[in-house]
Amino acid sequence: MIACRKSFTDTLLQLARTDKDIVAVTTDARGSVTLGDFANELPAQFVECGIAEQDAVGISAGLAHCGKKVFCCGPACFYVARSLEQVKVDMAYSRNPVKILGVSGGVAYGALGATHHSLHDIAVLRTFPAMNVVLPCDARSTAKLVKFLVDFPEPCYIRVGRAAVPDVYENDDFTFEIGKANVLQDGSDLTLIGAGETVWHALQAGRTLSAQGISTRVLDLSWIKPFDRDAVLKAARETGRIITVEEHSRFGGLGALVTEALSEHPVPVRILGIPDEDVIHATSPEIFHYYGLDAEGIVKAAKEFVK
Repeated sequence: MIACRKSFTDTLLQLARTDKDIVAVTTDARGSVTLGDFANELPAQFVECGIAEQDAVGISAGLAHCGKKVFCCGPACFYVARSLEQVKVDMAYSRNPVKILGVSGGVAYGALGATHHSLHDIAVLRTFPAMNVVLPCDARSTAKLVKFLVDFPEPCYIRVGRAAVPDVYENDDFTFEIGKANVLQDGSDLTLIGAGETVWHALQAGRTLSAQGISTRVLDLSWIKPFDRDAVLKAARETGRIITVEEHSRFGGLGALVTEALSEHPVPVRILGIPDEDVIHATSPEIFHYYGLDAEGIVKAAKEFVK
């Protein structure tokens, strides 16, 4: 198991060795982001801003405007709150193709609590014109994403967790294409849709449900914006029920995205996410279990839903 943040920075370093236009910017977070090797090996392509996320986004936008391929890396919770105006104006509105790597997204910081959770980022950033949003689900999809983003001419927000995660994709023989969902398992009774770290839990639940006689389709919808509306409509048409699973508020995130797409072609949808309350103080796996976002909780919700 490899953490997505480590896969991201390892791939970035590999590419930056031969592409001197690649620049990594961070905010006193080289340890959290795992940029230590990058900083030591390529100091001329590394910018440390201190604890100043607003400055980091502005500096990144300026570098990108000058032709550099900029990856602005740090805790997701600060880039989607403290520096949100700079993300909106300097990146999205100004069309500067900065790529923000938001690490420890969702509830990855666990017991540090609400100040460090990022459970609103999808809801906010998908409203910014020109902003792309993607939550890779494992190390392999993350590595493919970095290689794609190096020369991608638009701003992008990438949210990953903190801990090592299991492989969703068992080898590199898969596509990770902008705006496209991947069908991980086919089925006809129900569709489970995940993004980011919930994809693995959805896949485990899908396997359990199918083994118990509920034919379950599983979609990796890691590309939030643009997103694969056709795959969602096809799943609704062919399976008749959809459950979304997200490490995000139930408001404005993956579930909202899916229900918006289905508003003219409605089918029953159940949104599994964080309710309108302060999240419990616990480890990330404990939080997933408490709110029914792990495989066990998804299976339980699916069985009730199918009934």
